[in-house]
Amino acid sequence: MSELRKHILSAIAYFDLFSYPLTIDEVYLFLPAKYCQEDFGHALRGLVIERRIYKLEKYYTLRNDHFLVERREKGNAKAKEMMITARKVCDWLVRFPYVRGIAISGSLSKNFADEDSDIDLFVITKKNRLWIARTVMHLFKKLTFLVKKEHYFCMNYYIDELDLEIHEKNIYTATEVTTLIPLNGDTIFEHFFAANNWTREYLPNKYLRVSTAKPLKISPLKRVAEFIFNNRFGNALDNLLMRITVSRWDKKMLAQKRNNRGFIMGMDAGKHYTKPDPVNFQNKLIARYEERITQLNERIEGIAVN
Repeated sequence: MSELRKHILSAIAYFDLFSYPLTIDEVYLFLPAKYCQEDFGHALRGLVIERRIYKLEKYYTLRNDHFLVERREKGNAKAKEMMITARKVCDWLVRFPYVRGIAISGSLSKNFADEDSDIDLFVITKKNRLWIARTVMHLFKKLTFLVKKEHYFCMNYYIDELDLEIHEKNIYTATEVTTLIPLNGDTIFEHFFAANNWTREYLPNKYLRVSTAKPLKISPLKRVAEFIFNNRFGNALDNLLMRITVSRWDKKMLAQKRNNRGFIMGMDAGKHYTKPDPVNFQNKLIARYEERITQLNERIEGIAVN
């Protein structure tokens, strides 16, 4: 089998892990190499004819199951509805001290949502003030539990402007970075995407998007709040909040506390970043993906031999 066909299968296989069929344009965007459109279209049609993949309406999938199409289209409609709320949430949260940019991440950034979906957020803060920003935002989030709106404010991943590069480089992180939808902070996201140009090694056809982000505006109140902590006390406070937060999360991990989805809670953190780490989810996903690719290749080789 040609390298192009294997790459088409790998793109479809990755999203098949999430039961998400792809359109022809999406298959091309998530290829791990560049090809001319004519060769791509020919290879894709060949895979369908040979029933190695299935075309269900305008979607391509490894499974001949029309429920996947119904699920996707329902999820796309729900995502469109949730994005209205997400924009309002980001417009509010960007007012908090030291926040420099906010983007939509998670399933919503892939244009999918269901009744249990959260609004996952990727937040960039001023250098060396990540932990002050995160603490203030999460104190606010505690209030949202009172009105049962906490799932709108899932500030999961934070980095600060001193270290914008995502250091874990693999198909999962490349997909997450390239599908971010920046809503606030156009300039900082230009710097962020420049720092993460390594994603083109995995997804050379997927262009990083900044056009969705509004310019950052710092209100007088936000400017005053930041001025108060732009000193040695602010440095000490940021370090203290980091130690307190990491200690609390270490205790949760040791106690194997679970979130509302049943996953054991975990957090990976440093001075310039913090992100969720629910029982090595990323490593497990990549392992499943590699196993799926191996199975597909073995099946193809078996068919070729016979």
